[in-house]
Amino acid sequence: MAADTLFRRITDYAHRADPYPLYAELREAGVVRQEDGSYLVGTYHEIAALLHDPRISSDRRNRAVPDETAAGEQGVPPSFIGLDDPEHHRLRRLAMRSFGPPHTPGRIDAMEGEITRIVKDLIAGFEGKKRIDIVDDFAYPLPVTVICRLLGVPTEDEPRFRLWSDTIVAGFDPTPGEDPAERQRAGSEARKAMGLYLGELAEKRRNRPSDDMLSAFINNEGPDGRLTQLEIMTTAVLLLIAGHETTVNLITNGILTLLRHPDELDRLRSEPPLMPKAVEELLRYEPPVQMLPQRTPLADIEVLGVTIPKGAPLILMLASGNRDPQRFRDPDRFDPTREDNQHLGFGSGMHSCFGAPLARMETQLALTALIQHLDKPRLVEDPPPYRRSPVLRGPRHLLIEDDRAGA
Repeated sequence: MAADTLFRRITDYAHRADPYPLYAELREAGVVRQEDGSYLVGTYHEIAALLHDPRISSDRRNRAVPDETAAGEQGVPPSFIGLDDPEHHRLRRLAMRSFGPPHTPGRIDAMEGEITRIVKDLIAGFEGKKRIDIVDDFAYPLPVTVICRLLGVPTEDEPRFRLWSDTIVAGFDPTPGEDPAERQRAGSEARKAMGLYLGELAEKRRNRPSDDMLSAFINNEGPDGRLTQLEIMTTAVLLLIAGHETTVNLITNGILTLLRHPDELDRLRSEPPLMPKAVEELLRYEPPVQMLPQRTPLADIEVLGVTIPKGAPLILMLASGNRDPQRFRDPDRFDPTREDNQHLGFGSGMHSCFGAPLARMETQLALTALIQHLDKPRLVEDPPPYRRSPVLRGPRHLLIEDDRAGA
């Protein structure tokens, strides 16, 4: 088929369960202009170079036809993931002061015991069930609980974040040929509601801090000053959505992959120290973020002999780069002991995933505990039903049967 329809075919829900043959077609075609004027890049080395290229903007307002939805809603600014330096660097550095080293080096490590307790509680909930849904019963509630507790959201308010999160993510769906207006409107409303809630919660902690990130956001001041109320809202929403949605997919894709590779599942069960390497391979083999659809050249650039004009929409297909045979030996094989695995699962460059250390810890603890608990898990349906989003790709449900789960 014509290369200029690749993005339409990749984002077609009919290919959600297995987009990898289309990614191979993309790599063969090189850099290709799509029927909507966007450009796709699917080869590892070119994606990596573009992620480090200062001429590539993450701010959609720099497009030749500006994306007005990128400007925020009713005066609410975009989060730092959609900004360029120096503003991106300022906001990311302010957020990082409360999240990780060098200023808060122990925050993530200190969560290990709490994450382990949450995992155990969720597995205990399998009792009496011969059939469990890995998504609803395990992978979804784990990271939303973790990030809510990191931010300082009261336990009784955690359930409302699921509806907000689902609605916001649905607004990101770039499926060609569909009118995104209603999804984007609903996503905007959910983002505002979540932001207002988190902003009000942070305000309650002003001058009365507890040991959580919202308290740190509103009370701590560094060389860059401190986050404003609006910046706290947008940053907290970003951390909750990004920290939750990617980890749900990573855990679910991980279990699905291991069930499809029972020998490797048994090996990890008998050799738990292999799990960190296995998680890195899962990030390469079935990454939770399949593409970055919001990049824009600030000047004409040449990639693989193709000139991508200034202001054109540029889409970097991370999942395609992760299967590039020019970078990875036998790339379509799942190998949990793979060496030299510098994948694109968390992106790269200045916009590399802010919460990667937390996602790694959660997934390692979750998968280790789950495969130790289950005896002979069996997929009820393969492929399972997938979520609508082609960007944040993962099963919507993953039903398994296991004798021990119901014991």
